[in-house]
Amino acid sequence: MIPRSLTKMPVLWVVLAIVYAGIFGGILFFAYSGKLPTSITQYDKPLHVFLYFMATFLGHMALNRRRLKMLGYAVPLFPFLFSLFTIAEELIQSLSPNRSLDFMDLVASLAGILLGFWLAEKRGNKSEAKR
Repeated sequence: MIPRSLTKMPVLWVVLAIVYAGIFGGILFFAYSGKLPTSITQYDKPLHVFLYFMATFLGHMALNRRRLKMLGYAVPLFPFLFSLFTIAEELIQSLSPNRSLDFMDLVASLAGILLGFWLAEKRGNKSEAKR
């Protein structure tokens, strides 16, 4: 039996988020194996913003902007977990021969997460106002 909370997830957003997760994972795979083309790596910071923006927007929408109660605050679930993943992934890069720890990459990624969260919230609020 499927939990009721999962049946409320908008199917289109879930499908788009899964497809994008595959693309995102592929980019990470090629980055860690040192096979990203220079045509991509020359736009490193703007691409960080875009990749993490899209992931956050789609993930937050797919989870129906779900929140987690933490210390009396309603923390947005996907952006919070994805931020933790992003910080850990950036730290792990220092262990890879093909990647390097870069504080500005982390800043660009977190900026993308904030932008994706903001836009998903804004879009969700417009949808609710139409109801």
